[in-house]
Amino acid sequence: MQHGFIKVAAAIPPVSVADCSSNTVQIENIMAQASGMGAEILCLPELAITAYTCQDLFQQQLLLEQSEQALLSLIEFSRGLDVITLVGVPIAWNHSLLNCAAVIQHGRIHALVPKTFLPNYKEFYESRWFTSANNLPADCHIHFCGQTVPVTSKILFSTGRCTFGIELCEDLWAPVPPSSALALAGADIIFNLSASNELVGKTAYLESLIETQSARLVAGYVYASCGFGESTQDVVFSGHALIYENGHRLAAAPRHTCKPQLVCTEIDVEALRAERRMRTTYAACYAAQGMPNFHVVTLDARPAADPLELTRFVDPHPFLPQGPKLAERCEDILSIQAEALARRVQHTHAKTVIIGISGGLDSTLALLVAVRAFDLLGLSRRGIVGITMPGFGTTGRTYTNALHLMETLGITTRDINIADAVTLHFRDIGHDASVHDLTYENSQARERTQVLMDAAGQTGGFVVGTGDMSELALGWATYNGDHMSMYGVNASIPKTLVRHLVEYEARRNEDEHARQTLLDIVATPISPELLPPSEDGEKILQVTEDLVGPYELHDFFLYHTLRHAFRPSKVYFLACRAFCAPQGTGAYTTDVVLKWLRTFYQRFFSQQFKRSCLPDGPKVGSCSLSPRGDWRMPTDATVADWLKDLDSLGTEAPQA
Repeated sequence: MQHGFIKVAAAIPPVSVADCSSNTVQIENIMAQASGMGAEILCLPELAITAYTCQDLFQQQLLLEQSEQALLSLIEFSRGLDVITLVGVPIAWNHSLLNCAAVIQHGRIHALVPKTFLPNYKEFYESRWFTSANNLPADCHIHFCGQTVPVTSKILFSTGRCTFGIELCEDLWAPVPPSSALALAGADIIFNLSASNELVGKTAYLESLIETQSARLVAGYVYASCGFGESTQDVVFSGHALIYENGHRLAAAPRHTCKPQLVCTEIDVEALRAERRMRTTYAACYAAQGMPNFHVVTLDARPAADPLELTRFVDPHPFLPQGPKLAERCEDILSIQAEALARRVQHTHAKTVIIGISGGLDSTLALLVAVRAFDLLGLSRRGIVGITMPGFGTTGRTYTNALHLMETLGITTRDINIADAVTLHFRDIGHDASVHDLTYENSQARERTQVLMDAAGQTGGFVVGTGDMSELALGWATYNGDHMSMYGVNASIPKTLVRHLVEYEARRNEDEHARQTLLDIVATPISPELLPPSEDGEKILQVTEDLVGPYELHDFFLYHTLRHAFRPSKVYFLACRAFCAPQGTGAYTTDVVLKWLRTFYQRFFSQQFKRSCLPDGPKVGSCSLSPRGDWRMPTDATVADWLKDLDSLGTEAPQA
């Protein structure tokens, strides 16, 4: 299992009702196409061999014989293919008829999985023809297609790379779908062979079911429903080929077409398993349910492609809100931050909040959040005290933006130059001010923190921290300097999201002066401004991303390290897919990605001591570095094995 990805496919062949020979040709074409695309498992619709709409023709012996002969042809056709094919077929059993999924590969039929819940309402009348899997004995086998085959819904299939289970159509719509038990018993992926007719609004509801079930189960979900060619006597089948992973849609085929449909993509089984391990309730639920023993069938794993040919999209900015609900997501984030700060103000009976305003992104976001919090509480914005503290590295651009921003937002402004205080400190400790080392830089950061803390004491308030999650991950903060505050509103906001939120607030601000100031802050290079600027005092020479690497890379690394616990080599593989040409944005070369990934792990491990004593701050998204919440890491952990994993890589981009 290369990087944990399994290539799966969902397909919709055109059918001819009750014409098994014609349908077999269509299915064989799709099997060959899916195999050529590298699919390991192919899902076809319910009763694809006969068509779903045969009605009382299912009771005709000729149709049953023809469907068995058709499946024999498909089994023979599968000999030369590695793809595991799931195809719908009616099966006669002990005076009854079963609506089954046949699992075939390499010239064998490995199992028949019957449908459990038969719809028998409105336009559906399946109980007229079929019986439920619940009516089968515990160890049921039948002789079919010249083989003795297990027939049961209590079955899992293992390829060595993944474990999967099968349910059919209405099973998903039941109050407790069979897929719930299958996933708890070990299924990474659920395949659903379906025949769901088209109705106005039904597609959205169907997709919400699949989205929710895949999320609840932390599973892949592959769905194939019949389409063109089914009888339109009373209903229409428009075709649905859908692939989901843990609540996210990976692929979908067009509906309402007379052409064959095939979608193929990769499901990250490794990510699913990691997520399940993190959710301790998953194992607890398994124990509580008293799960029955599932029969397990071992199938041949398709030889993994080398290199892995990844077709799914890899988001280069996983922390950023996407899609049509972008504005809504931004509002949610800012509202969470503001509500958290408002509660802390209320609880502490604070008269003020103190924020160091640098004219940079982080302090700007903290100030915007404070304004929202005070507006929420109905308090005067004058209770927000913004303090700009120019030092040796402050530029005219950031200083002016800081003053303008505070003025336009109507807060209390204080301007305290720290140069004299830091110079006196240098004299006290015997430091040469011409030596621009860490002492030179950190002395300024700690002086600013002292100013803020003492101002809080003066005014009966507390200091709002401005540092973000990306800086915390890299340890890019002065210990007991900007590292410390009394409440850190940005603690779980990564740098890429900080920029995004400030820009969002700028776009919606009705004050043109404030809008332009915010947009200029967004465009300003990120810098702690602790080293002298250009001679004219306008250009920032200490650019953070030149020193520690691009934040969009580090945020990508951080997300996949925290959210999925991926090994470094997989993070590198995904980063190349996201950022390197020709598949990604083309923003970086592979050697640049590898360089900064090494930096990320080195700093992430060595700087844990700064994260172990973080002030309180609200969790906003799926990841956090709070030592009281998401991330509890020993400060003495060794990074050696993580770097060794990277040492095994070359600098050439993996094919993706």
